[in-house]
Amino acid sequence: MDLRGAFRQATPVTDILVITGLSGAGRSQAADDLEDLGWFVVDNLPNSLIEKVVELGSLRGSSIPRLALVVGSGKLQAGIVEVVERLRNAGHHVRVLFLDCDDAELVRRYGSTRRKHPLGEEGLTVHEAIRHERAMLEPVKEQADVVIDTTELNIHQLKARIVDLFGEDSPAAGMQTTVTSFGYKHGLPLDADMVFDVRFLPNPFWVESLRDQTGLDGPVRDYVLGQVTAEGFLEKVEALVVELLPAYVAEGKSYLTIGIGCTGGRHRSVAISEELARRLRRHGYEPKVRHRDVQRH
Repeated sequence: MDLRGAFRQATPVTDILVITGLSGAGRSQAADDLEDLGWFVVDNLPNSLIEKVVELGSLRGSSIPRLALVVGSGKLQAGIVEVVERLRNAGHHVRVLFLDCDDAELVRRYGSTRRKHPLGEEGLTVHEAIRHERAMLEPVKEQADVVIDTTELNIHQLKARIVDLFGEDSPAAGMQTTVTSFGYKHGLPLDADMVFDVRFLPNPFWVESLRDQTGLDGPVRDYVLGQVTAEGFLEKVEALVVELLPAYVAEGKSYLTIGIGCTGGRHRSVAISEELARRLRRHGYEPKVRHRDVQRH
């Protein structure tokens, strides 16, 4: 067969997902989860072969509508931003997923599995290799469409996030918005695009009858939303987000995560996140809501 002629007859794969991120953050697990969802997955792929694989997947008669390409470790991800740009310029719909994780958890994972870090062969300690790879991949993370922080996720929770973002019912175009509540004492969410601090509101934790409840319970919700400052805050954030969302869409952003934080992530941030999502739905958006720390104490 004349492959050049075949490529001229090629049509773009419906959906291409490029999986990047830190070694040990869950790229292989994400690949397994996508395969379970019916994606055609190619793992540990060098940049030099990505465009060729996409060409082959786009041949007339191909039955690969959803193609997931898992890029290798830090060195192999160099130049991936340019490859993705070329694919998009060629008419392909491409999204980039970046798997992140904090340094301490990555060190723990490497210690428990006794695996060597891919950059460890250069004489670096595990911690040094992680920091080196993180700095190397910062430009990739900046260009990613969605970042998943796997620090606190087990394999089942990661799969739920993958299904939520890339399952059959997830839109392949447009933009998905997520409102995430969290507790500052457990750290900032690494995947948040914008963050709002609601620690200025009175804390239900100091009300004995509310302490053991969460922002998902009526009494706590009423206490938080009943504050005059809460109403003013929500009005301003609602107006800001509604104004910015079309601009993000116009820029081609596929995912937007809004973080709402309080001290522990169980009361104020949960109630405010639920209410903000409800208000955004009035404007025709369908935000997902996640409560990262609601079960933590």
